[in-house]
Amino acid sequence: MSTLYVVATPIGNLSDLTKRAAEILASVTTVAAEDTRVTRKLLSHLGISPRLESLHEHTSPERLDAVVAKLDSGDMAVVTDAGTPGISDPGSALVAAAVAAGHEVIPLPGPSAIVTALSITGWSFDRFLFIGFLPRKKKERLIELVKASTEKGPVVAYESPHRIKDALVDIDKIFSERQLVICRELTKLHEETFRGTAAEAIKHFTEPRGEFVVIIEGAGEPEPTEISDDEIIELIDKLKEDGFIGRTLVDKAVELTDLPKNRVYRLSIGNN
Repeated sequence: MSTLYVVATPIGNLSDLTKRAAEILASVTTVAAEDTRVTRKLLSHLGISPRLESLHEHTSPERLDAVVAKLDSGDMAVVTDAGTPGISDPGSALVAAAVAAGHEVIPLPGPSAIVTALSITGWSFDRFLFIGFLPRKKKERLIELVKASTEKGPVVAYESPHRIKDALVDIDKIFSERQLVICRELTKLHEETFRGTAAEAIKHFTEPRGEFVVIIEGAGEPEPTEISDDEIIELIDKLKEDGFIGRTLVDKAVELTDLPKNRVYRLSIGNN
């Protein structure tokens, strides 16, 4: 069976294309591309000319089947206009269809606007929430932002120059005190990084141009809630009603409250 290669392409600077990606693009018989005009420029830069097949978000099931069928005659690569296919970009449907048809699918790591932007926040985190492009309608956008407001790690969104101001107004409503890192035109000639609040960003981006990656500071870990002695005693009484006694009673109370065992034990003794 032939192989489908998922190839990450530069998000701006062509020098960011990996050597392996260039080798794969030169070796496959077909390249499925989000926009063949954009991809043809990249292939011309590399001096190669594999067959191009259009594959975008509006591709019909019949057209997708026809592209998958071409895998029977040779290896294929799938690319998006910029970055990694399948991440807020076309590509996942072809991957799913190729897997279903029994073909091997191999990813080639490379440029990603999400990871690139996150790497320069300077924030310490071990998780993040990517919400893609924010909804166009204000009500839906606010709902999405409210849902993301409790995320512990950074919240990452894409935005266009035409909607960035409206998005920042809504972000200010939900995350007014949070810090933002906004990357504009990553790796391109007019690349810019903004750091500050949403209110400050609204004043900064007076004539926005280019594509934006907006990173909102996460909510962090919630402050631990102090449990009073009365609440612990109430829990102990409930556990006694449920049949817990002695050591098992204390162990269960510690498990439920995550409190020091000696404190729970002291209150259980005093409550006999």
